[in-house]
Amino acid sequence: MFKGFKDFLLRGNVVDLAVAVVMGTAFVAIVTAFSNGIINPLLAVFGESDELGLGFQLVADKPATFIAIGPIITAALNFVIIASLLYFIVVVPANKAKKRWGTAEATATELELLAEIRDLLAAGPERSGGKHES
Repeated sequence: MFKGFKDFLLRGNVVDLAVAVVMGTAFVAIVTAFSNGIINPLLAVFGESDELGLGFQLVADKPATFIAIGPIITAALNFVIIASLLYFIVVVPANKAKKRWGTAEATATELELLAEIRDLLAAGPERSGGKHES
């Protein structure tokens, strides 16, 4: 019973799914709070005093034409922070666990496959299941 559960947990797609769920939910709130509390005020230093952040105005006296660069930088930093946290907290330990306790899959090498094909061809059409025309 526990062997099946261990195999289920150590499958690659389960870990990938867990990373996606965690990336989409848990770390977003923490990183957003960090961005709103630290990154956005730092970016606002580079903006003008009457604007809410880093950016530029396309047409003077039209607030709708303000292009905000700050949120783009903040989103990029959020992504890098979340991706790095997940990589070092989830992916690296999962790969180590998989390497340590995972099952070794039997994969045939190129030479083994060629030897199998040679043996089937040498056995003739009765063993290979097809008709062999010369």
